[in-house]
Amino acid sequence: MKTLIILFLIFISGALKADVVRVAFGEKLPPFIIPELNSGIQVEIVREALLVRGHVLKGVYLPMGRIPISFKDRKVDVAMLDVGEDMSIFGSHYGEPPILYDNVFITLKKNNLAIKKPEDLKNLRIMSFIGAQKRYPEWLGNLKINENYVEKNDQSVQPLLLDIGRYDAVLSDRYIFKYYSVQSKKNPRYKNFPVVEHSFTTADPGHYRPVFHDKKIRDDFNFGLKKIRKSGRVRAIYNSYLKS
Repeated sequence: MKTLIILFLIFISGALKADVVRVAFGEKLPPFIIPELNSGIQVEIVREALLVRGHVLKGVYLPMGRIPISFKDRKVDVAMLDVGEDMSIFGSHYGEPPILYDNVFITLKKNNLAIKKPEDLKNLRIMSFIGAQKRYPEWLGNLKINENYVEKNDQSVQPLLLDIGRYDAVLSDRYIFKYYSVQSKKNPRYKNFPVVEHSFTTADPGHYRPVFHDKKIRDDFNFGLKKIRKSGRVRAIYNSYLKS
């Protein structure tokens, strides 16, 4: 009995000393970031990775341009993205990326389209996300933004507009597309035609590394991330957001 009491006190003591870690995420981007629920694939992975060593996540959701500013002003402890600015010069510490955004072209299987080189996009009606042309100039730089090539911030409509033939191809992260495909099943116009993914680039892990002020918390996060990946928990989180 005495041993149990001692263990309980140790547990309580550890809980009281748990660090609350303020983590800056981007704004709404289901299924990775869902601010109104303080959840999403990325948020859940970061939360559970930090919790392995007793740290408690406090999500802070900001426009992308505000993330590095808030981090440098120490209004947050961790920035999930550096938005292209090297934070190591400020004495900060980079961690392992919890997720990678894997952008692909997606077409309807029945249309039998092949996208293997930029020229294959010629004459296709394409819907993409805001900023895609700047990110992939070698593929999209020669396309004029008009009725045949559009960039929209709202990616929720991509599966439906592809499915009904409004566009020949969409450019999206494969998991964002899958998430919204599940949501689209509520729309009677959506037939859920089979699709094909066309990979055209390799995600660079360096673009998605979180950056920490505190080296110990960085190390704890890396340890926790490795732990939940090995246990299969990361895959379970993905599946929970993509199931019908």
